[in-house]
Amino acid sequence: MSAQPTPAKSKTKLILAIVAVLVLAAAAGGGWFWWSGQAQAGEGEDAAAAAKSPALYYAMEPAFVVNLVDADVVRYLQADVQLMTRDPETATALEAHAPAVRNKLLLLFGQQSATGLAQRAAKEQLQKQALAEVQNVLKAEGAPAKVEAVYFTSLVTQ
Repeated sequence: MSAQPTPAKSKTKLILAIVAVLVLAAAAGGGWFWWSGQAQAGEGEDAAAAAKSPALYYAMEPAFVVNLVDADVVRYLQADVQLMTRDPETATALEAHAPAVRNKLLLLFGQQSATGLAQRAAKEQLQKQALAEVQNVLKAEGAPAKVEAVYFTSLVTQ
């Protein structure tokens, strides 16, 4: 007698083969998902470590003292300014180009009025403008321009 598979047995074998293929595919997909998640987590940690490099501050000394543009009375602005970067090459460039940076900031500060600087928003706007001036000077000199912030450590109008 020849052993011929019954239709029920061949159906069972087919179902088992399909289930085995699906299990293998799910395992492969899960492994890929886990592996790609681990790779992205490593990349994120590298980026976070780079972003956490220590801040370097460059003090623009001496303090800036300029006449303000108020027409009714003579007014002055005195500002202590610090520039912040996380890039050592930019810190070196700030030292090298400090006279040009000071000049641009003096011109910018001299365009202000005492009434305009009375509001916080105006001071924050002045910080943004000062940051742009500093970055533009460094870029014009072909130096790294990774200055992240301009801080007023003292700002007095009189």
